[in-house]
Amino acid sequence: MDVVIIGLLGGLITGISPCILPVLPVIFLTGGAQSARFEEETAPAGRARPYLVIAGLVTSFTAVTLAGSLLLGLLGLPQDLIRWIGIVVLALLGVGLLFPGVERLLEKPFQWIPRRNVENRGSGFGVGLALGTVFVPCAGPVLAAIIVAGATGRIGPETVLLTVSFAVGVAVPLLAFALAGRGLIERIRAFRTRERGLRITAGVAMIALAVGLVFNVPQLIQRLIPDYTASFQEGLTSSEGGQEALGLGGLVTDENRDLDRCVPGSPELAECGTAPALRGIETWLNTPDGAGVDLAALRGRVVLIDFWAYSCINCQRSLPHVVAWDEAYRDAGLQVIGVHSPEYAFEKDPANVAAGAESFGIDYPVGLDNALSTWTAYRNRYWPAHYLIDAEGVVRQISFGEGGYATTEDHIRKLLTEADPGVVLPPRTDVVDETPEVGSTTRETFLGSAKDVNFAGPGPYRAGIVDHEFPATQPDDTFALHGRWDVRTQFAAPVGEAGRVRVDFRAAEVRTVLAGEGTITVQDGARTTRIEVSGTPRSYAVVPPGESRRGVLEVEVPPGVQVYSFTFG
Repeated sequence: MDVVIIGLLGGLITGISPCILPVLPVIFLTGGAQSARFEEETAPAGRARPYLVIAGLVTSFTAVTLAGSLLLGLLGLPQDLIRWIGIVVLALLGVGLLFPGVERLLEKPFQWIPRRNVENRGSGFGVGLALGTVFVPCAGPVLAAIIVAGATGRIGPETVLLTVSFAVGVAVPLLAFALAGRGLIERIRAFRTRERGLRITAGVAMIALAVGLVFNVPQLIQRLIPDYTASFQEGLTSSEGGQEALGLGGLVTDENRDLDRCVPGSPELAECGTAPALRGIETWLNTPDGAGVDLAALRGRVVLIDFWAYSCINCQRSLPHVVAWDEAYRDAGLQVIGVHSPEYAFEKDPANVAAGAESFGIDYPVGLDNALSTWTAYRNRYWPAHYLIDAEGVVRQISFGEGGYATTEDHIRKLLTEADPGVVLPPRTDVVDETPEVGSTTRETFLGSAKDVNFAGPGPYRAGIVDHEFPATQPDDTFALHGRWDVRTQFAAPVGEAGRVRVDFRAAEVRTVLAGEGTITVQDGARTTRIEVSGTPRSYAVVPPGESRRGVLEVEVPPGVQVYSFTFG
């Protein structure tokens, strides 16, 4: 029962998330509008059509999510084959709605079936089947657990229950939207006499969705509209029942169970089982023709897997060490692999990640783990995280967070010598460890409502458009807002006129993640700095590196600029 409840709630939350937006026009028109009664119709409309469209979507989504990856792998076929088939079918169905002759041609192979599901005047089940193959909801812990179970072939009763209940949970909001579409069409007289016009509109919507999927428009929409359901997902899956349900769904498998043998940061090497495979990587950077990396093919080399995100300040301080190890030990047998696991939606964009990798001097392979599939396969929870794998493919050391670089380098050198006793190792790297002492800096400060931890008030910090005022006195290591602000899940933005952010900090360096277009003004004591902000979210320095100190920043932010976070080094 816990599995079912977690799956249903996870699906319901996902069903109202922004990543559902691309399929809503098609659901509204094909599932709702075309089931309405029209004044000029010659045959009764299919009143069950909305239910059958959604049933088709649930059926194909469940089958593809559970068994699609495994089946394609067994057949040696590309992992995105089913998605491309779905895109082509959607486009053909859309063309059929625009041109009746094409629709009749599409129907011919199915004329022996009493109820021709591919015909758009029919049940709509075929439309739902096509939608389910391309329907990719926002990645979350529940979906990640299902993906891992499907990819590893560990599909038991609990996994099936979790997947079906998740799909049903997602379907409920979609069905409500379809039925609302039917009700709207039937209530507005101007629509009731325009069945042909609605069919053409539905065809255009289906073709537009197919084209948008080809060019990854849904990912763009997700970057533009932050996931306001993230906090609900986190609350759901952080509970004891949620963790148990997700464990049953495949987060803990025979493949990754032995990782518990490694004590993070241990000065001694351990044997923690064969390293889980890299999976769910959408794009590879710095590989020949974008080819994927297979850990099994790297036997004989020592491998370091680095989980990172390009806007994470902790990763930014860790990366110089990883890059130095790659440069120093690559010829001696070390293979570094970066697994970019996004913390923000905008970090899923390949161009953003490529620019970040270039700025840090990364030229080793980097896989974009946008669905957090590899992250979940390793049961990782930290940015950054390092998994050191010996030449036999066994995980020998795990390190979470910053610091411990000397220990990790000691282990790299030892494993390289074990793999090749005759290897000539270069001198140790000399990158300065700039990891702040625990408690010596202000903790990372998020302005999004989902991650707020140190708001100084007055009043609660909540999502929505709210008027704020600076408090009379502000505690150490906190932030406060002044003016009218629109607080979203991942960022805050001023409304109408410039707003101000006051940050009380303790650090030697302060950076902020900003997006949009405009110029911010930073007042740091007697020093005033203006910073031009342009484009997608990235990290900007507001206090350059120097001596650690306590200070107060006041940042004036114009409309059109979004503030995501402040990080302190």
